[in-house]
Amino acid sequence: MGFLSQVEIGLGTWAWGDRTVWGFHKGYGPKDLQESFWAAYNAGIRLIDTAEVYGDGRSEAFLGEFLKGQPPEKIFMATKFAPLPWRIRTSSLLKALGASLKRLGLPSVDLYQMHWPSPPRSIRAWMEPLAQAVKEGLAKEVGVSNFSRGPMLRAQEALAAHGVPLSSNQMQYSLVRRKNEFNGLLAECAKSGIRFIAYSPLGMGMLSGKYSPQNPPSGPRSLFYFGQLNRIQALVARLREIGQAHGGKTVNQVALNWILCKGGLPIPGAKTAAQAVENAGALGWRLDPAEVAELDEASRDFKG
Repeated sequence: MGFLSQVEIGLGTWAWGDRTVWGFHKGYGPKDLQESFWAAYNAGIRLIDTAEVYGDGRSEAFLGEFLKGQPPEKIFMATKFAPLPWRIRTSSLLKALGASLKRLGLPSVDLYQMHWPSPPRSIRAWMEPLAQAVKEGLAKEVGVSNFSRGPMLRAQEALAAHGVPLSSNQMQYSLVRRKNEFNGLLAECAKSGIRFIAYSPLGMGMLSGKYSPQNPPSGPRSLFYFGQLNRIQALVARLREIGQAHGGKTVNQVALNWILCKGGLPIPGAKTAAQAVENAGALGWRLDPAEVAELDEASRDFKG
């Protein structure tokens, strides 16, 4: 798994420039993002995950600007190719990677991922240019995102035919979205040597304790967890109690630590420096096995 075996937590940048879901320019802006970038770096986070569709390229462009600050230690950069419906030709993958590299201001990325499966072109067909990206030195490693078990294994097999390993699969996973554990995908990744990267590891903020049925988040996020905020409150209360037992860890830090204990690599987002620092506080300690089991049971009904 190369560099992915060296990192425990990353920084997700879906919200960086995204107006539709996250309300960019409504409460946070470019200065906040720059401060988040450096706060995450100074707190020891070395993996940053983005995508060409995040903010319609703005997320990558922001990162390109911030990277000009030349951090003294290596930052591992991951981005994604979007197989949009009009991208019928697989040659569009390398063209899109070139555009991402230009926005990022980099000669190569550490991890290039296919953002989701894209029929009617076969997985095998898409894996050919993904492998080519490695052979041309444009990506050091490659992965997939939103691939269920069968498609993931087909992608792994197709890449292997080109002599390139499948390094990762990025899926939604949190205490309130456990589908990819219950369906065996998390275990399959461990078995197959594929790093399981967990996006939205805080349930898009639902686990933060900031929201309730009386105070739901604004915008589309309220629809993603429609009808669940009541059930989430009891889970949040238990996370808070466990955090207090570990010297005052926050609800978010306990929720992220649970993913670490399950073998996942969480990539929580951060729109402010304070959020980035809080996320990094999930590192350097571990929940007791009994606490992991308790949280497993408390979240068992969140099968989506």
